[in-house]
Amino acid sequence: MKEIICLSNEPWSAAPGRTQQLVTRIRDTKILYFEPAASLWDSSWKKPGRKVRPNVTVYTLPPVLIPNERLTHLFLLAQQRLGRFVQEKAARSRFHQPLLWTTNPTHVHLLDHLEYSAVVYDCDREWEQFPGPWEGTLAHTADLTFTASQQLKERLSPCSANIALLPNGTNFQLFSGHTGTQPTPRLSHLSGPVLGWAGTIHPDLNLEPLLHAAKTRPDWTFVLLGNQHKNNPWLSKLRQRSNVVILPGCPLLEVPDYLDRCDVLLNFLRSSQSYTDIIPSRIYEYLSTGKPIVSMLWPDQVEHFPDVIYGAFSPEEFTYLCAQALDEDRRWVCQRRKGYGQSAAWTNRAAEVFHILSTAGLL
Repeated sequence: MKEIICLSNEPWSAAPGRTQQLVTRIRDTKILYFEPAASLWDSSWKKPGRKVRPNVTVYTLPPVLIPNERLTHLFLLAQQRLGRFVQEKAARSRFHQPLLWTTNPTHVHLLDHLEYSAVVYDCDREWEQFPGPWEGTLAHTADLTFTASQQLKERLSPCSANIALLPNGTNFQLFSGHTGTQPTPRLSHLSGPVLGWAGTIHPDLNLEPLLHAAKTRPDWTFVLLGNQHKNNPWLSKLRQRSNVVILPGCPLLEVPDYLDRCDVLLNFLRSSQSYTDIIPSRIYEYLSTGKPIVSMLWPDQVEHFPDVIYGAFSPEEFTYLCAQALDEDRRWVCQRRKGYGQSAAWTNRAAEVFHILSTAGLL
């Protein structure tokens, strides 16, 4: 059985992200999953590992300040501390020359403090907050690098010739069918067309198109489902609209029931982020339902799935395309959307990872 040490940039969760979905689906492995500390005051690292699956044990890393190479002595001590912690847990589990799965440019500083047989770097975003040489060195050192988009692959290609494109994915089985026998109680009273969003409402999530549509079409109901940051400037205005329903987040298993009640699914942009060709898992979740999707686009953005997603460049166009989506003939396009979702199933993504690692002799 192959051993994997995973240095994750996200905590272990009941709503698993990319790292958790990929690593835990690799067959015939024993995994030590190291999640980041929640804060500098997080003492979870003192607790024993959590056996979350028969082959997966989760540890919380000791908290350290964000690496700063200018503070040479403190910087080195922090990396030695993290490396010693990981190595001790690996020795206790009798790991010998495991595969090291990294997800963050800061992990490059741990390579000299760990024992491993090979390094994999999974890059799922642009790490603008860290010096470029960190990620460049990690990609150069890694035996294999995965990237979530073509742009990320092109950016790292000068650092490594061993790069494989691996887009994000989705839990297709969960989202491809209605999981409940009745509409979720919090939406059962709604009538008429329902247009919905599911995901975190970040402070910079631009909801201007939604406000415009809500004002223009009072006969439609708009639902926002997800954790909300109070600093989002559009939320207070939306709460004043009688045709806008804002709901807190819920367990992942309940999300498909909310999406099932919606006639059209919506996607918005974060104003602080420039255009990226990384397709968020939300889009694949939407596609898996087969329902119409209306998404805001950046100027000059190359559209993803233009044959099955309505792309808008302005609030006015957004409202118009929502009406088009409500009137579409779904006899053929529904199955095409589900086909895209099924292709992006995490089981398929993980199978691709397993094949590439096995072919490269890393597993």
